[in-house]
Amino acid sequence: MRTIRMEEMSWPEIRAAVDSGFVTAVVGVGSTEQHGPHLPTMTDARIGDETAERVARKLGHALHARTVEVGVSQHHLAFAGTISLQPETLFLILRDYVDSLARHGFKRIVFVPSHGGNFATVQRAIEESRKAHPGIEVTGYTDLLGITAFLDGASGAYGVPAEAAGAHAGENETSMMMALEPDLVAADRLAPGYVGPTGEAEVELIFEKGMPALTANGVLGDPRAASAEKGEEYLERLADFLVADVRATTKG
Repeated sequence: MRTIRMEEMSWPEIRAAVDSGFVTAVVGVGSTEQHGPHLPTMTDARIGDETAERVARKLGHALHARTVEVGVSQHHLAFAGTISLQPETLFLILRDYVDSLARHGFKRIVFVPSHGGNFATVQRAIEESRKAHPGIEVTGYTDLLGITAFLDGASGAYGVPAEAAGAHAGENETSMMMALEPDLVAADRLAPGYVGPTGEAEVELIFEKGMPALTANGVLGDPRAASAEKGEEYLERLADFLVADVRATTKG
């Protein structure tokens, strides 16, 4: 096939793909929100879109459905350009995705959230979709601290401490965007933000009081050690990590 991106395919091409066994659909769930002074607001959506496509390719016999580009970002609204959905809005969008894809013959739907504020809603959508469509495997990686720890470990292999790797616009996200969209990374504005621990307590504080409770510039981490070379490796390792989880939790 010339592409696995459903947005680039015609409906007869998608129908033919499903009929020939491409019955897994992978959906990125990103956001449009501030990512410090150096990254574009598309960061989570772009990383989520890329990761979802890589996951689909690695799974095999899978198509990449159009990424959801706006998510639950109320905790970023203090920064200009952030667009946020209510959790219930995102939940209904994801349920509609599943209902639509199920109608066309997909048997496994994989959500790939790439923004921390989406994880709880994605988990709820997965649980409710399983009830509504018992014959379809609906899954996704929804452990926010788990994926943060994984990316911290990837950065750690290069000697980057977890505090610098960061949970938002730090070294690893900046590296991934340098690999994907180098012209959109403002290298002259790389600056550290909050560089302390980012565990459960800090995440709860951010969700309750907003990002300014921890960081004035919107950055969690220190992006100054970022590079495109590392970013490409992080993207590949992240996709492999998610594929392993999908294979462990579904039949495919």
